[in-house]
Amino acid sequence: MSKNLSPNIAVIKLSALGDIVHAATVLQFIKKHLPQAKITWFADAKFSEILFLCPQISRVVSLPLKNGKYKKSLQLIASARQEGKFEYVIDLQGLIKSAAVAKLLGKNGYGFDKFSAKEPLAALFYRHKFSCDYGENIILRNLKLTAFALGFSFSEDEILAKQPCFSASQSKSQSPKKKILIAPFASEPSKIYDKFGDVIALLDKPQNEIFVCFNGENEEKKAINLIKNSNAKPLSLSLKELVSFISSCNLVIGNDSGVTHIAWAQNRPSITLFGNRPAERNAFAGPINLTLDTGKKIDAKKIDKSDFCVRDIAPQAIANAAKSLLRKDLNEK
Repeated sequence: MSKNLSPNIAVIKLSALGDIVHAATVLQFIKKHLPQAKITWFADAKFSEILFLCPQISRVVSLPLKNGKYKKSLQLIASARQEGKFEYVIDLQGLIKSAAVAKLLGKNGYGFDKFSAKEPLAALFYRHKFSCDYGENIILRNLKLTAFALGFSFSEDEILAKQPCFSASQSKSQSPKKKILIAPFASEPSKIYDKFGDVIALLDKPQNEIFVCFNGENEEKKAINLIKNSNAKPLSLSLKELVSFISSCNLVIGNDSGVTHIAWAQNRPSITLFGNRPAERNAFAGPINLTLDTGKKIDAKKIDKSDFCVRDIAPQAIANAAKSLLRKDLNEK
């Protein structure tokens, strides 16, 4: 029997923003090998907004799981299943919760085996199980599972040569200055670098225009305090606007968070700072996307949220990496 060239595919990655951004890379690979595929993505409603910027997705199903609306979530899952059989159900999350969603969507579920999933019991819900070291780079994990499910192969060179993952409206800047975005906040305190003020001071030059992004009143106060002795400007945008802004930046510097991962997804130069998370797993580094950490060996399955070692990164090291990327960007243009 010949393979269905226009399959109905369900992709599950419920949360969080940075993880969804990482996972979105698989979409262009799916379309490269199955251009007629219909892709439905299931995500938590709290994080699904960015997926509407993915042109390869036919439908986004936003499940209000984090709001505790389980009955509504079940109704949405049932409705999606009734609209058409899913030939492939791919769970990129590896949690019991996401695996349960996969099981409800159809019998042909693909996921990580019990040694590879974040929550080993999730593997009980899949028909097809894939083995992949949990410490493997997250971009490679997502792509390897997807390739296993759909029967294609890929190379790491293809990842570096990827197209931007999200649609973005870009207005050409009339300023000759280099546009630098600083993303000083993160979802967890242990991810937050505490010396961005020093980094801003080192990069606050006439040829640079620095912006500091924030979300909400609490972050706004901290952002304003961070830039009070500099020429940097505070920036608050909707997620869609932020994606477009990042797509026009010459450099994005930030913690291990959604903002720097969006820069990677959009092929914009970035520096991502890591402390108590393994940089080699949580970011796909390349010529224009750098990671800086303290050199500490981190077990991805044993994260210590009381470890604030990200603060040990020297501001000068960040500034030197930034200057190198800005020179490279200038030379390429």
